[in-house]
Amino acid sequence: MPGPEALFDELYRDLILEYYRSPKNRGSLPQPTHRAEGLNPTCGDEITIEVKLDGNTIEELTFDGQGCSISQASAAMLGELVTGKPVDDALHIAHRFEDMVLRGEEPDPVIGDLEAFQGVAKFHARVKCATLAAKVLADCVESPVDAKAGG
Repeated sequence: MPGPEALFDELYRDLILEYYRSPKNRGSLPQPTHRAEGLNPTCGDEITIEVKLDGNTIEELTFDGQGCSISQASAAMLGELVTGKPVDDALHIAHRFEDMVLRGEEPDPVIGDLEAFQGVAKFHARVKCATLAAKVLADCVESPVDAKAGG
């Protein structure tokens, strides 16, 4: 019978696969205020994030892209977690997530379900997959869509 750590890892794998298979925020926005895209050339993950800001709050966020379950699930989880939050809070969550995955720091409670990616820190080749959405989100909130160009 598997030990508690193996059951914990399996639970997190299941959570990642659930977000990968059924992301609630995949798609595009009709009139995003901000947009950015990113690529992980190591394994070909692609993520585009579109945001509609209301003042300094992320009113809506969608993502689209292709790639492994880790990159796509992290985009889905991050998007759900930061929607409705001020940009500074959203970036804080993204940075704390990166601290956990890139530097092996203990998960901060603010990252919610993103804690499921804690084990990724052990697999150097997968770190870029997990953190791609956080990097694209940071670029996105700094990249207003040119309304005259139609997006």
